[in-house]
Amino acid sequence: MRSKLYPSEYLALLTMKYDVDADKFFDALVSAGKKRKTKCGTLSIEYRAKLNRNVIFLITQNSKVVAQFKIPEEFLQKKKNPIKEAKNNYLNNKYPTKQAAEPHPLQIKDLRVGMKKVNLKAKVIEISKPKYVVTKFGNHASVANATVKDNTGKIKLCLWNDQIDTVTVGDTIQIENARISAYRNERQMRIGKNGKLHTTPTTKT
Repeated sequence: MRSKLYPSEYLALLTMKYDVDADKFFDALVSAGKKRKTKCGTLSIEYRAKLNRNVIFLITQNSKVVAQFKIPEEFLQKKKNPIKEAKNNYLNNKYPTKQAAEPHPLQIKDLRVGMKKVNLKAKVIEISKPKYVVTKFGNHASVANATVKDNTGKIKLCLWNDQIDTVTVGDTIQIENARISAYRNERQMRIGKNGKLHTTPTTKT
């Protein structure tokens, strides 16, 4: 992913992947350059070294490495946040949001990281065994990944707590108000508190 992107685009994708504010993320990078280490949401940002005129940063989340990259010193000296600009351009150019006020039905092949208010109808083909995790708020939760498909592709659907018991393999489900994120460079659907998930009757052909 990194080799084909400018630093601002790569960092913009990180803000979408880990759901952090672009302004806060840029400020955290600048701060880490001065204080050696800082935090932004669930991410820890550490200044590692400077080579020539490039600064090397390491980003971790709960002690796990998220990314390590180098950016030019002048990048951190820009008055306008280049990450925010890249994020806005990326979303506006590739994922038009003129209809974002209302959820829009899509097919799996159309889904891109950063999309929100997504409606999708798909079939559940696999559900992983639930795992118990501790959330960033310190709460205990159960999480499982369901693999869903339509006639254009497959995608992981992240299920939390009660959502896990609402679907089984073979169900056709309707997902509303989901958002598309990425985990380990793989697309993933998440259903927030304003989203809905329910099974739909299957039609015989």
